[in-house]
Amino acid sequence: MNSRGDDYLSDSHGNPILDRFGRPVRRRSAPSSGNQRGAQRPARPSRNSAPPPSVEPTRQLDRPTQYIPPQQSAPQQVPGQVGQVNYQPPVQYAGQPPQVPPQQPPRPPKQRRPRRRFRPGCGCFSLVLITVLTLVVVGTLWADSKLNRIDALPDTKAANTAGTNWLLVGSDSRQGLTEDQINTLGTGGDIGAGRTDTIMLLHIPNSGKATLLSIPRDSYVSIPGHGQDKINSAFSIGGPKLLAETVQDATGLRIDHYAEIGFGGFSNMVDAVGGVNMCVKEPINDPLANIDLQEGCQDMSGPTALGYVRTRATAMGDLDRVERQRQFFSTLMDKASSPSTLANPFRLVPLINSTTGSFTVNKSDHVWHLARVAWAMRSGVNTETVPVGGFGDYDVGSVVLWLSLIHISEPTRRTP
Repeated sequence: MNSRGDDYLSDSHGNPILDRFGRPVRRRSAPSSGNQRGAQRPARPSRNSAPPPSVEPTRQLDRPTQYIPPQQSAPQQVPGQVGQVNYQPPVQYAGQPPQVPPQQPPRPPKQRRPRRRFRPGCGCFSLVLITVLTLVVVGTLWADSKLNRIDALPDTKAANTAGTNWLLVGSDSRQGLTEDQINTLGTGGDIGAGRTDTIMLLHIPNSGKATLLSIPRDSYVSIPGHGQDKINSAFSIGGPKLLAETVQDATGLRIDHYAEIGFGGFSNMVDAVGGVNMCVKEPINDPLANIDLQEGCQDMSGPTALGYVRTRATAMGDLDRVERQRQFFSTLMDKASSPSTLANPFRLVPLINSTTGSFTVNKSDHVWHLARVAWAMRSGVNTETVPVGGFGDYDVGSVVLWLSLIHISEPTRRTP
């Protein structure tokens, strides 16, 4: 065994131990108690271990040290700020990538509550629509019930033609007028069934403009069952039905509808629409018609308009009158169907009341048929007079003689 006091190492036989160069190996000096062989050497610090507390955070280390975040405590709220916390930045060691502080999600912008605006709902709109439709239906039925209906069309009808033909009659009947109204309107004469001051045929085609044909009341024609006479005599002899049959035989056109209005109804209709503006070509002074008109355009009230369409105090007499009647009737229908009249209840209600109560129609005609007449004339009409061949004096008086051809937009017919 080796002795501790020897300076050189020896083997078990006492011989000195030599190194590779043949030199004896010197014994090492005895280590201190803390560094004796076999004593446990201090453990090398782990990379995952926390740095010693004495090491400053900014001190440079030999190798990068992984950062272990400290144990987080409950967030501290700053007084007066809801949802805000005090942020404590973590300790940053050398060699470690910079730590980005956590960002709180942005607070959504405060949405302003929109102001409530009144908007009519479907319920209000439906209620208004139902109310309007109800008033229209009720008003239409009320106006239709005021029409006077008679059997006015001939029993034997001519061949049907394209479109619709209306026989429009202005009667000189004074029925229903008081003495004051007769004096105001200047009608005079006997009170009775009367004759026809105005006879017109309105042809409404399937497409295109309507045609308004004037028939002079002194036209010399054949009246069925009564021989040759003035055409307005048919009305006084057999009423509307015989007049419609006479016009149908004379023109060859089938009569589909009939409408008649008297003196009082015509005057009331003009007043209901607020008067009609007409342009007078020449001065007209007719005491029988109770008018004294100057040349030029002027507004006419009901009584003045009635005298204007009735007078024959001009050079061409009855031919001038039928021309004035066509112009006035077309202007009157245009104003009666204009938006200024239909949208004004102070004009529309009196118009319906005075017009429907004064109209006489065929038993199968209704107020919506009359509305079609006004609509067809509002878009403009072609105006014509039956071709006149001359005048004659017969036992029935002075008459108007027709030529053999009468032209209406569609179709063309020849008279017998």
